[in-house]
Amino acid sequence: MSDSWVALEAGADPGQRIGELRRAHDAFTGEGRLGRHVRPVVGESWRRSARARVSPDTTACVELAESDLGAYRDEHPLARVMPLFRELMGAFASDGEHLLAVCDAQSRLLWVEGHPRTRRRAGRLNFVPGARWAECAVGTNAPGTAVALDRPVQVFAAEHFSRPVQPWTCAAAPVHDPHTGRLLGAVDITGGNGLAHPHSLAFVQAVACAAESRLALLAPPSRAHLRLAALGRDQALLVVEGREVRLSRRHSEILVLLARHPEGLTGDELLVALYEDESVTPVTLRAELARLRRLVGPALVLSRPYRLAVPVDTDFAAVERRLASGATTAAMSAYAGPLLPASRAPAVVRLRERLADQLRHALIARADPALLADWAYSPWGQDDLPVWRSLASVLPAPQRPPALARVRELDAWQGT
Repeated sequence: MSDSWVALEAGADPGQRIGELRRAHDAFTGEGRLGRHVRPVVGESWRRSARARVSPDTTACVELAESDLGAYRDEHPLARVMPLFRELMGAFASDGEHLLAVCDAQSRLLWVEGHPRTRRRAGRLNFVPGARWAECAVGTNAPGTAVALDRPVQVFAAEHFSRPVQPWTCAAAPVHDPHTGRLLGAVDITGGNGLAHPHSLAFVQAVACAAESRLALLAPPSRAHLRLAALGRDQALLVVEGREVRLSRRHSEILVLLARHPEGLTGDELLVALYEDESVTPVTLRAELARLRRLVGPALVLSRPYRLAVPVDTDFAAVERRLASGATTAAMSAYAGPLLPASRAPAVVRLRERLADQLRHALIARADPALLADWAYSPWGQDDLPVWRSLASVLPAPQRPPALARVRELDAWQGT
């Protein structure tokens, strides 16, 4: 095909293409052989699906129960652009007997709207709000694959890895936070084979761009607040007065601690919190703070005690708030990784370990296979024996052997 991102070229016979894809799908799932009729983006997705041990006969599981869904949806950033999605796509979905769907960055569907009869049909596949359509859970599909690749994707008929989903065609595009670039989720149009037209891919991409533009207007950077992202990164990202500042490791540690202590810290308290080496002098700390003030502005960091002049919103505090309210799924969604993972500052290490322990214990108590798998297969969770044990205990029997094998590996390694 001339454009590997387009599922069906103009003028192509949909029936013939479906037949080719079904035969290719059978060959891949039966023999592991990838035929020439499979687009590269789909072939790579099938391989990822197979590595994740997705069954070609699987359907999605509902991960967010109704009791969790409402609160999670209300606080999700994409809630602010749902009116725009409905304005741009609602009539198209209803008139064409399609569905408008919006998912989060874990490919959990938050909204599914459109033609009533189409919604009922999709409901039989659990294409419903709260269901997780991640590629690693149900295989190749537009919302899940768009999130996995972070780019617009079109999936036609038997290109879906799951056979029950193969009567459908969908196109999805990722949506990002316009200020931080963080992936928020994806917007999707799902329906019949008519959506395989190249225009549907361009359509969802344009809608996603419009949503990002609207988010930029709806949420201009506030002069009264800072935003600090320190999870899963060694160099924190600070947004101040609409300006993104990537901080050094030491400056990241200082701002994390000052954000944690809005009442302020004395010079001695900050020295003890930051430095393993007790011989570090106050002069060293004052020099670091002087450099930090030059970087972020002299009025931002106050002294006597050291404190921030304005409130700060941090990603690690958001995880703590969600855990405190019992919203484990939402907390896991906000957790981008350990807090400043390379930091050895004593107070940061304690904060990092405490937050990870709180989230780990909540996941084990929740005993949700999908959430446990998200942690276990993450870079920070691959050696987490308690989580792997918990995952092995709750997985269905056919999916249990790899987890049990990993438990044995970690038992042997950690027992040496």
